[in-house]
Amino acid sequence: MSNKDVIGIFDSGIGGISIWKEIVTRLPGEDTIYLADSINAPYGAKSKEDIIALSVKNTEKLIALGAKIIVIACNTATTNAINYLRENYKIPFIGIEPAIKPAAIQSQSKAIGILATKGTLNSALFQTTSERWTQGVDVIEVIGEGLVPLIEQGDLENLELYNLLESYIQPMVEKNIDYLVLGCSHYPYLIPLLKKMLPPHVAIIDSGLAVARQTEAVLKELNNLSGDVSSEHYLYTNGDVKVLKKVLLRFRESVKHTTTITISHKDF
Repeated sequence: MSNKDVIGIFDSGIGGISIWKEIVTRLPGEDTIYLADSINAPYGAKSKEDIIALSVKNTEKLIALGAKIIVIACNTATTNAINYLRENYKIPFIGIEPAIKPAAIQSQSKAIGILATKGTLNSALFQTTSERWTQGVDVIEVIGEGLVPLIEQGDLENLELYNLLESYIQPMVEKNIDYLVLGCSHYPYLIPLLKKMLPPHVAIIDSGLAVARQTEAVLKELNNLSGDVSSEHYLYTNGDVKVLKKVLLRFRESVKHTTTITISHKDF
């Protein structure tokens, strides 16, 4: 496989654009293909079998489009499907999971909040990680039910979204958390709202930068980094293209070095 192949990325909708942004910022010479599986969002409420089936569908589409590595920009898909994918495909996979370890280690109040989907919180991978690193720490786990569909609409100033998010955050504040871990790639879009709800001392952790660093490290190890100075990016959605374009505008300045960005509808 040559280093002219692309970095493939998929998520259950627009959430993974926050991960995509970190990757293209860190690796400006790499081409990318992003699949927004919005028609099947959210993954968090689906069974493990359905999540694996959707992840297989996305993986095979990205391989067909020339991916040299696949980033699963979805916490739910990572925690439920990455082991299956690694066992059944030769291509390298980069996953994303809640950053429990740094929050638990650094917490001074010994109380951390985790906002995630049901699929992530119920997964074996999450439970194993949590049990390993949160001994002696009060972990307040909250399922962000209903958040992803509202985020997928692209309107982050929606009062319904604000009120729903506040109902999930307030119990964490009452438990005196000093770290909030975002366990869904859609949730970084909520950071401006979260900063209005959380006390100033509460740190918010998401995994975007860590995923970009790991992607770079794996490509270096495989001697498969592109030496190009420019890049092309193809972002596909099987949902509403207007929503994807609206979300991308939030990150356009941070990826202004890219050569071209093509956004279009594709059935997959």
